[in-house]
Amino acid sequence: VMFYLGYFVMAIPAGLFINKYGYRKGVVFGLLLYGIGSLLFIPGEYWMSFNFFLFSLFVIACGLVFLETAANPYMTELGDRETAASRLNLAQSFNGLGCICGPLIGGLLLFSEGGESNISLPYTLMGIIVLGVALAFYKIRLPEIVHEADEEEVGENGARGLWSHKLFIFGIISLFCYEIAEISINSFFINYVVDDGWMNARDASVVLSFGGLGLFMCGRFAGSWIMQRIRAERVLLCCALGTVMATFLIVCNLGKISLIALFLVYVFEAIMFPTIFAISLKGLGGKTKRASSFLMMSPVGGAVGPVLMGYVADNSTMSLSFIIPFVSFCIVLFYSWYADVERN
Repeated sequence: VMFYLGYFVMAIPAGLFINKYGYRKGVVFGLLLYGIGSLLFIPGEYWMSFNFFLFSLFVIACGLVFLETAANPYMTELGDRETAASRLNLAQSFNGLGCICGPLIGGLLLFSEGGESNISLPYTLMGIIVLGVALAFYKIRLPEIVHEADEEEVGENGARGLWSHKLFIFGIISLFCYEIAEISINSFFINYVVDDGWMNARDASVVLSFGGLGLFMCGRFAGSWIMQRIRAERVLLCCALGTVMATFLIVCNLGKISLIALFLVYVFEAIMFPTIFAISLKGLGGKTKRASSFLMMSPVGGAVGPVLMGYVADNSTMSLSFIIPFVSFCIVLFYSWYADVERN
């Protein structure tokens, strides 16, 4: 909750900062916050205060908000608008690689053979690397994008307000629901396969890293390639339909079919966040930076989803708890249909 609260609290301030100082300084400031938050684990380990660790994670999340609020729309603007979703998917494909390598490297650094742990070591190394990247971005002169008002933004009464763009408003709701579904499934993957007797928790964690998250990474790379040939709205519609069907099969508890469907969810959901993000920013022109900050409030859904799914699981079955991501993906499906119709 503390981590995702950082997204909710700092998204609008991040948008205001980037709107005033530009994308590059937003990236640099985000990296600085990220690095400082990581290094705060050093005094946190000295004091061994759980609350201080939570504060450190909150600072890291604040840094990520600035970083993503600046980097995501910047990526969509660097080239043809028609391939914006493809570029953002390609950039975020490496998130999947980090999801696979992070737990493995973190585990090696956190735990020694004797069973002792060094909590601050992985965060210290990460903080040093991130601050080095911040210095590089500070020195490099990236082109700053100046937005001009789009023709569709201007009507008889002048510029349209940000909240008059239905695709953008619906995009916030859709991203919020996607985060509920994605984080819930990741959080309960091990519970699901263990409760159904497919494997033990240790094996399930390895399968999650290399199987589920590996498929997630491949899905984004494949989605980026496909969207260079097929428009993003149509690809999103097909993937949303795939997630709805897959989660429905999981809810039905059909044995191996449901297990296969669980892995297919990772493939279909992979392109959703960057694609919805890019589509929701279309036609916003000078409002892009402010709109990006509102879209980056949506990860707070990651704090809501697991609570809802856990409540259902405690009062019924693990399979039935997947009704939470099923409903969330249904809303994403409706958004993708609406975006596809708007495009036509």
